[in-house]
Amino acid sequence: MPSFSLAALTALDLSPPKLIEVASACGYEQVGLRLLAATSGGTAYPLMDDRTQLRETKARLAATGIRVADLEIVAFRETTVVASFEPFLETGRELGARHTLVAAYDPDLERFSDRFAEYCALAERYGLTADLEFMPWTFVPDMPAASRIVAKTRSPAAGILVDALHFDRSGGRLEDLGNIPPGRLHYWQICDAPAERPATTEALMHAAREERMFPGEGGIDLVGLAKAMPPGITISIEVPTATLAKTVDAETRARRALHGARAVIAAARAAR
Repeated sequence: MPSFSLAALTALDLSPPKLIEVASACGYEQVGLRLLAATSGGTAYPLMDDRTQLRETKARLAATGIRVADLEIVAFRETTVVASFEPFLETGRELGARHTLVAAYDPDLERFSDRFAEYCALAERYGLTADLEFMPWTFVPDMPAASRIVAKTRSPAAGILVDALHFDRSGGRLEDLGNIPPGRLHYWQICDAPAERPATTEALMHAAREERMFPGEGGIDLVGLAKAMPPGITISIEVPTATLAKTVDAETRARRALHGARAVIAAARAAR
C-alpha cells in the first residue's frame, strides 16, 4: 500500500502538533501542514513566525515517526513577490517536508508562469517540490492548463497536483493522465463527492473547502483515478466535513477517511 498523508484541510481546526497526534493515532504515515492561509483571514499556522510551536511540531514528528508530506498554500496573486516565500521554504526544509502546494490567483498567466518558474527554482534549492494545483475557480482551472505551465518549467521541482474533486469537477479525463511525465506527479489528493456537479462556482467552492465526502462514499470514479496515478507516490487525504465536525471529533473523521482511501486503493490494485 502507498503512504497516506492526513491533509491539513481535513482537520484545519487542529494545530500542527495536534494534527500529527491524530495522524499517528489513526495510522497515517504523513501529514500536510497549512502554514499560509488560502484566503485573507483564513486559518493557517505560520510556524516560520512561531519558533515555540515549530519546536513542538518537530518534537511531535520525532516522537511519532510521522513525516511532513506537503506545506500549503503558496497562492500567487498579482502582487506576489517570490522571495517572500523563502522563510516558508526554510521552515519546510527544517520540518523535512517534501512538497509545496501552489495555486494561481493571478489573471496574467504569462506573469504567473514566470513567477512559478522562479518559485520552482527557489523551492528546489530547499529540497522541496512546487506542485501546481488546478482548481476550476482559479486562473489555472484544469489539468491541460496546469500541464502547459509546468511543461515550460525546466526545474524538476515543478509538478502538477491532481485533486480528485477538482479533476472531476473540471471535466478531467483519465486517459489524459497518461500524457503527464511521471516525474511531474509528486503526490495527489483523494476525497469523494456526489456524482452531480454543483451548478454555481460558489457552490463548487463551498463544497471543496467545507463539505467533501469520504473516499468511496460518493460518485467520483476514484478507483479509475487511482489506477491511472503512479502507484508509488504519496496520497494526501483531503476531506473537509464542516457539518459533520460539529458532532464528530477529528480523530474519528480522520480514521474514517483513511479507511475509505485504503479500500479505494486496494480496489484499484485488484483491478490492474
